[in-house]
Amino acid sequence: MESILLLTVLVLLILLGAPIGFTLILIPVVYILITDAAPMILIPSQMFSAIDSVPLTAIPFFMLTGELMTSATITDRLVDLSRKMIGRMRGSLAQVNVLVSMFFAGMNGSVVADTATVGSLLVPAMKRAGYPPAFAAAITAVSSTIGGIIPPSIMMIVLANASGVSVGALFAGGIVPGIMIGLLLMIINHIIAKRNGFERSAEAFSPKAIAVATYKSSLALLIPIVLVGSVVFGIAGVVEAGALTATIALFVGLFVYRTITWNNCKSAFVRAFRNSAMVFIIIAASGPFSWLLTSMGAINQLEDWLLSYTYNPLMFALVLVMFICLLGMVMDSAANIIVVGPVLVDVMVKAGYSDVQAALVVVVGFLIGSVTPPVGVAFFTAGAIAEVRLEKVALAMLPYLVALFALLFVLIVVPEITMYLPRAFGFVN
Repeated sequence: MESILLLTVLVLLILLGAPIGFTLILIPVVYILITDAAPMILIPSQMFSAIDSVPLTAIPFFMLTGELMTSATITDRLVDLSRKMIGRMRGSLAQVNVLVSMFFAGMNGSVVADTATVGSLLVPAMKRAGYPPAFAAAITAVSSTIGGIIPPSIMMIVLANASGVSVGALFAGGIVPGIMIGLLLMIINHIIAKRNGFERSAEAFSPKAIAVATYKSSLALLIPIVLVGSVVFGIAGVVEAGALTATIALFVGLFVYRTITWNNCKSAFVRAFRNSAMVFIIIAASGPFSWLLTSMGAINQLEDWLLSYTYNPLMFALVLVMFICLLGMVMDSAANIIVVGPVLVDVMVKAGYSDVQAALVVVVGFLIGSVTPPVGVAFFTAGAIAEVRLEKVALAMLPYLVALFALLFVLIVVPEITMYLPRAFGFVN
C-alpha cells in the first residue's frame, strides 16, 4: 500500500510540472524525515553512488558531438542528402523527416536533441508544403525515438551502467531495431500520404545528385561509423569513442566546413554541458529513490507480479509491453529507464531472456514512452515547434504509437532481431 501511495505522489508531482530530479529526491527525503527509517546522510551517499561510474562520462561527449554537428549546419547537409534519396516518394518531407532522424541518431543519441534539431528544420517546411501542423509534429516526435535507439544512445549507456550489460553489445543490438522502426514509420507515412494526397518533390531521381550530396555529407556520415565501430569492435571504450567523435566534429566544423565560429563553439559547449547536467541530476536523484523502493518492498512486488505471467511467453510479453506503455504515459523516459529499467531487465533475465535482449527491449520501450501523451518530452517539444494544440498531436500520433508498441512486442517474442548482431560481433554466445 505504501509503495502504491509513493508512486501516486510521484506521478502527481510530475503531472503538476515538478522537475523530475527534484521530485525523485524530495520523496525519499520526506519519507526519512517522517519515519526516521535511515540517517539523512544516506541521501547524498546514494546520489554519489548512482553517478560514480566511468562510462557515464561519455554522455557529455555525445551531447557535445550533437551540438557541434548542429552548429556546423551538418544537419542541413543530411536533409539535402535525404531529399535527393527519397524526395520523389509521396509525402516526401515526412519521409525525409524519418530518414534524417536515422542519420542524426548516429551522431547524438538523444531523443530530445533529435526532436528539437530535426523539428526546427523540417516542421516549418512541412507546414508551408500543406501538411497539417499536428501531423508534422507527430511524425517529428515519433521519428525522434530512433535517436535513442540507433547507436550511440545515451540511455543505453545509462541502463548498461545500472544493469551491468555491455555497452558494445547494446550498441550492436540497437542497429536492427532502429532501422526497423525507421522503415515502419516510412510505411505508415506512405499510407497516410496516399490517403491525404500529400506532396512529393518534382525533382527527378538522379544518382549523380545523390553521389554529390553523399560526398558533401561524407565527413558527417563518418562520425557515427567511427564512434559505433570503435566501440563494437573493441578498438576504444565508449568514453574514448565519445571524446574522439566530439573532437572530429569540432575539427570538421572549424576547419573543413568552416561553419562554426568560436562563438558558436562556446554556445555548443554550454548547451551540451547544461543538457548533460540535467541527465546527471536525474541519475543521481534515482539513487535514493531506488533505495526507497527497495526498502519498501516495491521492487520485489513488481518482480513477483511480472514473473507470475511467465507461464505463457506471449502473455508475459503482452503484459510487459502494456506495463511499459503505462509507465511511459505518466513518467519521464529517463526516470523510467534509470529507476525501473534495471528491475525489468532482471525480471526478463529470470524469465529466461538474454540480458542484452532485455536491456534493448527496455530502452526501446521507454524511448517510445518519451513521445506518449501526456508527459512525453518529445511530444511537448514537437507540439511547441509546430505551434499546435497537444491533443491534436496526440491524435495524429495514434497510428504510429500502435505500430511501435506492436513492434516492441515482436522484439520480445523474436530474440534474433536484437541478438543477431551482438552474437555476430562476439558479445554473446
